[in-house]
Amino acid sequence: MSTELRGQRRAAPAVVGTDDATRVAVELGDEVRQLRLRRGWSQTQLAHAAGMTQSTVARFEAGGTVPTLPVLLRLAGALGRRLDIRFVR
Repeated sequence: MSTELRGQRRAAPAVVGTDDATRVAVELGDEVRQLRLRRGWSQTQLAHAAGMTQSTVARFEAGGTVPTLPVLLRLAGALGRRLDIRFVR
């Protein structure tokens, strides 16, 4: 190991980009909440349509959890939407 690197610590991969993950979780949660409200649905109704619990929907809408791709697909389907994930500049 070179003397330049000795003693330096790198961030753990899971920690890198945490702020971005939180921002995306909050934005997705807000969008799901808006779509749910436009349909006039409660969290319980959306949860039933998507095959999950109301508490899962509540945590997601609050930005408290980052959903997996399968969960996003189920939410999109329940809301009559198509999921579109892109890499942008």
